[in-house]
Amino acid sequence: MNTKDVIYELRTKNGLSQDKLAEKVFVTRQAVSRWENGETVPNTETLKMLSDLFGVSINTLLGAPRQLICQCCGMPLEDELFGRNHDGTLNEDYCKWCYADGTYTYSNMDDLIDVCIPHMVKEGFSEEQARTYMKKKLPELNYWKRYEELSDNGQLEIFKKKLIKEINDLRIDGMPEVEKLNALVGKYVNLEYRLPNGMKVKFLDDQTTYLGNQLKSEFGGDRCFGVLAAMDFILICTYGAEGSDPELVLFKKR
Repeated sequence: MNTKDVIYELRTKNGLSQDKLAEKVFVTRQAVSRWENGETVPNTETLKMLSDLFGVSINTLLGAPRQLICQCCGMPLEDELFGRNHDGTLNEDYCKWCYADGTYTYSNMDDLIDVCIPHMVKEGFSEEQARTYMKKKLPELNYWKRYEELSDNGQLEIFKKKLIKEINDLRIDGMPEVEKLNALVGKYVNLEYRLPNGMKVKFLDDQTTYLGNQLKSEFGGDRCFGVLAAMDFILICTYGAEGSDPELVLFKKR
């Protein structure tokens, strides 16, 4: 689609008149009309405001002229997959698994490769093919080229080690010791738990990126332990295949 069609579709989808959209991005109704007629396109600052307002990338607003990929893991990017900056705006260079709330979540290339390989195997790669591809691809990406400049000097890794110790110190029966915590997006791990009073509740935000892992239960069977954590909490649960029949084991404020 062209920019004019994208803006019209987003405006009408969100129930905004041209006057209302103009008010929200501090332009005249005539300016909005000219965008939608294809006479002009918004300037850079207005594109940023439209991006924030509609939750889509500037690339999308311009008709998606470029195929974007995450500059940390190489995954193709779409609007719902973009990471976010500290101020909540979209970052069009990174996915939400690699960059969350202004923080890069990976400082070790081998750890990232280990996380990506199982997903690539599901897409038809052999493990050897996936590892070879990632070993070649990652050094070509901007994050790893500029790692010394962009990294946090190991602060996230220090935080992860502290979390891992706290989790392992809980001594949950049947749960193996946690060795790694990976970036996990809330949408994919936000399970619904039944409380003793019969109510069902979710504890996570679908749009937030957490740290966590999945561990096979030492009791055997097909149930796994799920571990999720953030700055202010630790959550431990068990579940069956594909997250079925989840049970909350522990929710602890930090």
